[in-house]
Amino acid sequence: MMDEPYFKRIMTTIILAVLIILSFFIIRPILLSVIVGLILAFIFTPIYDFINKKIKFGTITATLISGFLILIIILILWFLTPIIIDQALKIYLSTQQMDFVAPLKEIFPSIFSSKEFSSEIGTIIHSFVTKSINSFLNSVSGIILNFPQIMLQLFVAFFTFFFVLRDKEKIISYVKSMLPFSKEIEKKLFEQTKGITVSVLYGQIVIGILQGLIAGAGFFIFKVPNALLLTLLACIAGVFPIIGTTVVWVPVAIYLLFTGATFGAVGVTIFGLISVFIDNILKPVMVSQRTNLPSSIILIGMVGGFFFFGVLGFVLGPLILAYLLIILEVYRNKRVPGLLVQEPPSKLRISI
Repeated sequence: MMDEPYFKRIMTTIILAVLIILSFFIIRPILLSVIVGLILAFIFTPIYDFINKKIKFGTITATLISGFLILIIILILWFLTPIIIDQALKIYLSTQQMDFVAPLKEIFPSIFSSKEFSSEIGTIIHSFVTKSINSFLNSVSGIILNFPQIMLQLFVAFFTFFFVLRDKEKIISYVKSMLPFSKEIEKKLFEQTKGITVSVLYGQIVIGILQGLIAGAGFFIFKVPNALLLTLLACIAGVFPIIGTTVVWVPVAIYLLFTGATFGAVGVTIFGLISVFIDNILKPVMVSQRTNLPSSIILIGMVGGFFFFGVLGFVLGPLILAYLLIILEVYRNKRVPGLLVQEPPSKLRISI
């Protein structure tokens, strides 16, 4: 006969597993919205802590920050969306008549001496640009058509943001109570997890967006056509390690140079270089004494995350890889430094 306590444990495990699976299927449609809320709560935690020291009432503080963030997002969408759509359409129309090969012939005359080769390259570039803009316009039209569903997703995201921001200490204590680790390992896990999250969100995402905005300032100051759309592209490119904003401002500078706007080309290049060097200035300040990841791991996580999660994967991909590597480093527990997760020099080894 099966032992009764053992049978109860088996049944409890089965019931728990079934409930977890069913809960996942219930939450799956809004899972990314919940994750967005968690990420926003992490980013705005320093602001919440600063304001709450003055107000000393968590609900009011979280309400003020949530309301301010909602207002900013509504204003951005209301004013900038029509401009971005208009500029994307203008770029699409202009690309239909643009000769992409002519500038390349000026730079690499020997390579593009063959008419057949030049024509083939021109066709490839034209097709790539057209498909990219079509994809962007389809995404925008999809947002407009699915507006009610998107509003529900945003509601879930801000609902999560508000309660996680207000009750983060309780949530952390609850998570800690379920972890099967010793207090020392638990402390190390949370320290490294916080460090790596700061490194990815602030050191890569926030600084990358700032780099894009600096490059974008050059576009506006020197009156580059469709500056708003180019700034948006620069912000997206700035998030990627290794790639950066150069993939946007360098072609723009070359375009200005070939159209005779030498002063504008020089100005855009100066702002572009500032956006590149800002990474070397701010990143060490933001992520100093934090657990860090190599740029290659972040880039792989972003690309893989994008294919799996969509746009949000740019953030989730590196974080998921980072948390896996942190767990591996904790269990590895060697004095030899890790190849993938680099801890600050001051961190001491904790024995398991």
